[in-house]
Amino acid sequence: MPAPRYHHGNLRRALLDEAIRTIQTYGVERLTMRTLGGRLGVSRSALYRHFADKQALLAAVGCEGFSMLRQAIADAWEQNGRGVIGFQAMGKAYVQFAVAHPSHYRVMFGGFIESSAQDERFIAEAKAAFQALVDALVDQRNTGMIRGDDPVLTARYVWALVHGISMLVIDGQLREKGQGEELEQYALERLCASIAAPS
Repeated sequence: MPAPRYHHGNLRRALLDEAIRTIQTYGVERLTMRTLGGRLGVSRSALYRHFADKQALLAAVGCEGFSMLRQAIADAWEQNGRGVIGFQAMGKAYVQFAVAHPSHYRVMFGGFIESSAQDERFIAEAKAAFQALVDALVDQRNTGMIRGDDPVLTARYVWALVHGISMLVIDGQLREKGQGEELEQYALERLCASIAAPS
């Protein structure tokens, strides 16, 4: 179904929303500024007042994604009482974010954004999302709940696990009903056991 032609309001937001829809339907490779302009019914000059090129647009999508991801996992940690339960909730929130926002997620981690397009805000948001995970690990280490390993290395280990599950789910590799949730629960339980402090 064609997108409604753009008439007024926030063109920058409209461009981001249409880019996200296009990525979800056709993939990042099929996204072009010309197509977006045509679908929204706006001139190329209007587009370029907001985004210099496709790379700048992708950087904005990725930046928004990292901001939402950071908020989701930080909320999960705080709202579930921190500790082991809060940490598992962070893992679930991470996968849920990827499933709910696959276009953002593919842009964030798909290697589509060239280093020259990664502006300061994009880099800051990416680091902040990762730092939320590191901070939760440091908190648990300081209270003696997990091993005294390097929290940054541990965070990369955790990230690798939840990222792998997220990609399997959004790529449709876990098709049977409940398969994704079962793997997620098992993996998070085994993860927490593997980093727990020796009793």
